[in-house]
Amino acid sequence: MKIGIKDVLYRIRPFFILYLLVLCVCLIIKLTYSRETIYFTVNGLNRPWADTLAPYVTDIGEGLTAVILSLVIGFFSYRKGLLLATSYAVTSIVAQILKFIFDAPRPRIYFENQLDRIHFVKGIYILATHSFPSGHTVSIFSATVVITYLCKNKLWGIPALLVAIAVGYSRMYLSQHFFEDVMMGSVIGVIVTVIWLSWLDSKSFIHTDKWNKGLIHTLRK
Repeated sequence: MKIGIKDVLYRIRPFFILYLLVLCVCLIIKLTYSRETIYFTVNGLNRPWADTLAPYVTDIGEGLTAVILSLVIGFFSYRKGLLLATSYAVTSIVAQILKFIFDAPRPRIYFENQLDRIHFVKGIYILATHSFPSGHTVSIFSATVVITYLCKNKLWGIPALLVAIAVGYSRMYLSQHFFEDVMMGSVIGVIVTVIWLSWLDSKSFIHTDKWNKGLIHTLRK
């Protein structure tokens, strides 16, 4: 079963079309305002309720979330679980390689002479290096692409995208990343995942009856 990049994009079209619109807006913002202006604008929009909520939102982008989702989905379909798990693994590797290549400072280091201007959320450990790209953003955008790809109702891609955007924003809100870290993290998550899905889901073995059944079916035997 041959699946090309165009086929994957067609299957995630509601997600992808809206994502492109959001990305265009982000590019305009990036070209219009400086890194400092964007960062302090986001940082200045802090509220006590957001301080409480942001850490939980950002945790959705943790690798553990992708692992748990992959295991749960694997109970019903090995194929779907494999697509999600391997997409997370591949995009994470790409993100980590880029982090070490760029070795970019995070806001705490970049603005070390202006720390008195920054609002830090209490109880959150603020990282210092490997800012570009945002790994959490890469992971959540990868996961939402796969979930949209697998859902029968492709409109689920819209709320999935909103969740991904919320996770990306939380990385900036918590002063863990810059705007461009998050923006490019989303691009990497989407592009690499689309390419990976077009390759892996074209393999004949993954469409056999065995792989389309899950652990629940195996345990019932």
